[in-house]
Amino acid sequence: MSSASSDSPTLHLAKRKLRDDIVLEEDNSKRPHRSGNNLQLEEWNVPADTMVALRLMCDQFPKLEKVTVQPFVLRSQLYSSIKDRTTVDQELEAFRKQGTIRVFKLNTGQDDFAIMLLDNYLFQLESAKKRMESKHGQDPTLVFDWFLTNVINTNTQVSITHSELVMLLSKGGPVADKHISLLINAGLLVRQLADETTYWFSIPNVGPILKSLTQGRKELLYFLSRRRYKEIFLSQFEKRGLRTSSLGVQFHIRDLLGSGKIHVVHNPIGLLIRLAG
Repeated sequence: MSSASSDSPTLHLAKRKLRDDIVLEEDNSKRPHRSGNNLQLEEWNVPADTMVALRLMCDQFPKLEKVTVQPFVLRSQLYSSIKDRTTVDQELEAFRKQGTIRVFKLNTGQDDFAIMLLDNYLFQLESAKKRMESKHGQDPTLVFDWFLTNVINTNTQVSITHSELVMLLSKGGPVADKHISLLINAGLLVRQLADETTYWFSIPNVGPILKSLTQGRKELLYFLSRRRYKEIFLSQFEKRGLRTSSLGVQFHIRDLLGSGKIHVVHNPIGLLIRLAG
């Protein structure tokens, strides 16, 4: 598992400034009007480096009991910290091609992508292998070594076709349906609903987190929609917390801010979470 314990000077300075890792919207009554929904304050638009932001948010990934998932960051959360989405997309694409990160399409019914540092993913893969070895023995689980050496090190995309998967795995040995079934059962692959000949690469054991993500989003948005002015002070909401999600308020605020569902407004009294629109 990757660690940020030996921080670079840039990472250390960003940690001191990050605080909530969110782009704040200045109260319109205090600032001149600008085009667009968000008025971004330069002093809050940190860190401006995509990799630094990614590592910081991985550092702050919720500590969850009985959930063995390595830290990851939603693409929307990076958007909440860095105002230039094109830059974020371009840098993530470069990191993906370099093999620094893995990107996963999440099964949430929305356009959600998770970004995981490669070291964290490899740790996750090794844990999945050990879990399956305890059930099926060592011989069938050789496919995990083939998967790492010949697939992960070759294909950095978010998906892979069945034919390419078999071709790459066969470099390690004869491939049978049972091998691919093991990878699916371990949570490393998920068949695409729209095309059964293609698989999404996936994060093992991510199911409970996706449930919390979906339910927490709904709860926060519904709560704001029921309030008279569609807003609440962040400090008030942090005290209230979320009843349907174990991911924490900060995780969901970053996500919904980056996806444009909410705004965070800087008020003299404190920070306001406001429903968009």
